[in-house]
Amino acid sequence: MKYMLRVGMVASALLFAGCGDLEKPQNEQAKGGEVLVDLDAGSVKVLLLKAGVAKADTTVYGYKAYKIPYETTDEEGNTVKVSGLMVVPQGMPDVVSNQIGYSLVSDDHGTIFKNAETSTEVAKATYAPSGSSVILTSLAGFITLQPDYIGFGDSNDHYHPFVLKKSLANATVDFIKTARVFASENDIKLNGQLFLTGYSEGGYAAMATLQKIEAEGELQVTMSAPMAGPYAFEAMAMGVLSQPKLSVPSFMANIGFAYANAYSEDISSVINEPYASSLEELFNGDKDRFAIDAELTRDTRGVFVGEFINSFFTNPNHWFKKAAQENNVHNWVPQSAVRLVHCEGDDVIPYAISQLTEATMKAMGATNIALVPVEKALAAQGIGDGTFVGHGECGLLAYQVATGMFAQTRKATVGY
Repeated sequence: MKYMLRVGMVASALLFAGCGDLEKPQNEQAKGGEVLVDLDAGSVKVLLLKAGVAKADTTVYGYKAYKIPYETTDEEGNTVKVSGLMVVPQGMPDVVSNQIGYSLVSDDHGTIFKNAETSTEVAKATYAPSGSSVILTSLAGFITLQPDYIGFGDSNDHYHPFVLKKSLANATVDFIKTARVFASENDIKLNGQLFLTGYSEGGYAAMATLQKIEAEGELQVTMSAPMAGPYAFEAMAMGVLSQPKLSVPSFMANIGFAYANAYSEDISSVINEPYASSLEELFNGDKDRFAIDAELTRDTRGVFVGEFINSFFTNPNHWFKKAAQENNVHNWVPQSAVRLVHCEGDDVIPYAISQLTEATMKAMGATNIALVPVEKALAAQGIGDGTFVGHGECGLLAYQVATGMFAQTRKATVGY
């Protein structure tokens, strides 16, 4: 596949966290947060050059990351102390930092299982730039907001509400509001623009966040680019549970675990033994996806109780049927611009889910929504040959497409 050059540079940039002899910032003060990473543009560029993924003429901005504690509300309505990472570009032109102000991108992370993979934990461990914020902040000059979500970071003792729209949206919206206060208290000038994105579970969370924001009317969104999310959750569940094999057992077992917790159902009525008794330990934040997959079977009816699957398909009043419908985020009408970014070759979250979402929203009256196939979008820019790519490989490519759209919109509206 010919997604090299710029994409290759970005892909490597996402992996260079921790290289070199980076140390924790000393004597850094912030009101309402803690500085975890503080590197000027030159230092970040040196890291990229040393990794062989940047050229001398590549524009790179510095990277200052703050861990910010805040509170949100879980599925049960309880207040939870959580955390998030706010990454601010350094070395931007004075006209941006002191006059126009920064644009915000709320970036919801994809599926993780190990707490050490959370944005704040990675920054705390490495003191280095990492993840999608390298693209959004160091290469594109946006302030990036990355909520850890309930169940990770400061709330690692709480179960993670995996693909549950209410608490994912709560955690994201509350972090956006907290970050705005933090910016004001620390003399970080904002320009009022807010973009939403995220990949996989993060794409779902971004869509849920937009729905919450538009329903409440307190915040204004400039553009949203959810990426490869299971927006039509009921259809996604039907597709998975009708297949004999699970492509990623950990994902689906986590769905069963999270939904049973959120809806106060007995986990043993959803997941078979010996797995049901081990899920709390498997999903406690110590293990990554591959370690969890190794302890599960790929057989769908080996993981899920047969009666649970049968009732989901035959009983319209089954609790999981109703829960799946409650957590759909594809069947409403956004008023702001939405671009559904998705790889046509996605082997985990089918491209058809985004097609269904676009068609449903348009049929309901949405006028500013479009589906953006990643492979075609990059080929139109002379990057790659349009070859389909799967879910794992698509993430980096999708972020490049979304960041490009955000940057074009920012340029056309605020001038930089």
